[in-house]
Amino acid sequence: MLPKIEFITPILNVSDVPASIAWFEKIGWTRTFTWNFAGMIEDMADADDNGVADFAGVGSGAVQIFLCLNSQGSRGGSMPLQIQNNNSNETGGTWISVWASSTDDLAKLYQAAIDNKMQIILELTDQPWGTREFRLMHPDGHTLRMNAVL
Repeated sequence: MLPKIEFITPILNVSDVPASIAWFEKIGWTRTFTWNFAGMIEDMADADDNGVADFAGVGSGAVQIFLCLNSQGSRGGSMPLQIQNNNSNETGGTWISVWASSTDDLAKLYQAAIDNKMQIILELTDQPWGTREFRLMHPDGHTLRMNAVL
């Protein structure tokens, strides 16, 4: 029998690592490390004497996402008009489902997104498959499906 996988860490191709860290921090994530060509950046700063971070991690609870400057995957383009109007799936970026522990916690994340003027592409909605969700668009075109089980 093959071993089971313990966890998975998606990697998002981003245009600005420190700006992406700041974007995730708006919804309560924290930086887990920052890196540039010279190695780890002390105190997880945005930059050091060797330059700005070009790779980093952000985490929430037991999950983590890596952020990679202009590499390791694709980014979405500008958001097509049909996404704004009818919630099309054609963003071009990576989609990630993020799970909150409760609908109350999801509501807090939704309010944080509103308070921080983040781009919400689906309002908080009860889905027929038994979840409540909203969708956030990362500045580089990635979609985060923020979910909780009803």
